[in-house]
Formats: sequence, C-alpha cells, structure tokens
Amino acid sequence: MIVQFLSVFIDVVLPVFCVVLLAYMVGPRLDLKAQTLSKVAYYILIPAFTFNMISQADIAFDTVIRMIGFIATSLLIYALIGFVAARLLKASRQMTAAMIMVLVWANIGNFGLALIDFKLGSDALVPATIYFVLVVVFAFIICVAAAGWASGGKMRALWAVFKTPGLIVVAPALLFSTGDIPQPLLLQRVVGLLGGAMIPVMLLILGLQLAEAGRLKLTREVAVATMLRLVGGPAVALLVVNCFGITGLAKATGILQNSMPVAIIVSIIAVEHGVAPKFVTATILYSTLFSLFSLSILLYLM
Repeated sequence: MIVQFLSVFIDVVLPVFCVVLLAYMVGPRLDLKAQTLSKVAYYILIPAFTFNMISQADIAFDTVIRMIGFIATSLLIYALIGFVAARLLKASRQMTAAMIMVLVWANIGNFGLALIDFKLGSDALVPATIYFVLVVVFAFIICVAAAGWASGGKMRALWAVFKTPGLIVVAPALLFSTGDIPQPLLLQRVVGLLGGAMIPVMLLILGLQLAEAGRLKLTREVAVATMLRLVGGPAVALLVVNCFGITGLAKATGILQNSMPVAIIVSIIAVEHGVAPKFVTATILYSTLFSLFSLSILLYLM
C-alpha cells in the first residue's frame, strides 16, 4: 500500500510540482515576469490547445449536456458552501465574496490538465478540455458576480468572458469536430505545436506567480477555505457526477479537476474589485502547497 502511494506521489504528482518549483526558484533570479507568459498562454497557447482538443473530440452530445449540468451544479454548490462558511465565521461582505470565489474556481488549467495527462493519459484530455471551457464560463460569471456584489460596482466584466480567446475558438473547433469539413494539415500542425506547449508553460506561470506573491500568513479563514477547496471539492464532485450519470474518463476527469487548488485568476479578479486580495492570494498559495498531499491521496484511491 505504501509503495503504491509513493509511486503515485513520485510518478504523477511530484513531476508537476517540480516544474512549478523550478519556476518559483529560477524566475526571480532571471527576472522573469508571470504577466508576460500569462499573456502568451491567454492569447495563443490556451486557444490553440482548446481548438486542438475539441476539433478532434469524439464525445456524444448527451454526454456533453450531462457535463454541462455537472459543472454548473457543482459550482453553485461550492458557492453556497462558501457563503455559509463565511457567515459562520462572521466574515465581512468582502470576505464572504472572496470565500465564494476561492471555492468556485479550481486550478484546472495550470494544474489539472497536467495531472490528468499523467494519471489518465492523453485520451482524458478531451473531456478535461471540455470541462476547462465550461468552468471558465460558469466560474467567471459567479466570481465576477460575487465581486461585484461585494464591491457594489458594476458587473460589465461578465460580458468579457464571452470575448475570451479560449472560448472564441470553440465554435470553429466544433465545425471540424461535428461536421464533414476536413481540417487542413497546416492548421492541424500549427495548433498542435502551440497547444502542446500550453501545459508546461501554465505550470511555469504558476511558479512565477507564487514567487511574486511573497510570504503570506495562514489565517483561520485561509485554513478553512483551503480545507473546503481540497476536501470539499472532490466530495461534492463525486456526489454530483453520479447524479448526472457520467461515467468513464468523463467522470474521473470531472472529479480530479474539481479537486484542484484555487485558480490563480481568482487573485486577478480580487485585486481588480478590491475584494480581500491578501486572503485570496494566501489561499491560492496554501491550497497549492497542501494539494501536494491531498491530490496524492486522491490519485492513489482512484
């Protein structure tokens, strides 16, 4: 049992953390900036990866509908849990919104896709990419709505989600996936090369962002949020995924992606709206560190 657990830890989880750690240690010494790589990933690599995966996807339409229901329901439950937890902690309006945000948006991009590739193989990247797109849409709407509620500001940013490059390519990718239109070899190779670079670059970005965050305190609120994200995430996902009758790789990837630490992008939304940015950044840091153990246990049990 111990040997099997160590095998999962060393072969699946540790390689991902090693790439993150490399960027964390080398980034400041080379004066590398996360923002530069983030723009490259946001505007080029993520769209290419999404297009490449979806254009070659072969998933039944009814399964996709079930996946949409699973993601939407799961994120709403996380939002409710975050609200209740904040109320029990007698948190402020800003902290309540921040608690909702860190529970809703898991790091399925930087972290999730790499772990799924190592654990479940390249075939699992197809449903994982569909989940990735769905989470971007639903989580962005919930997080911006929560931030807008807390800050009393307008929520025009909600509409920006539909202008996201990674979502814009979904429609043309579906034409190649569901239609009889052959994909040009040139296009296939270009998006294949760019898409292949997305996962390692996203891991480097995570390491650079954590290095730029500096030293942060583990407060009571941060500890509660971290536990709910890493423990509550897979628990809720397991219950909800069975309700929608999702099986196979789609089920495994759904549970894994909902078990990830907090997504880096939540800190961007928190800073933009002035919603407890230190709490959000600290939760991202500690949830990422503790996920080294929680994900090892989950991957061992799967």
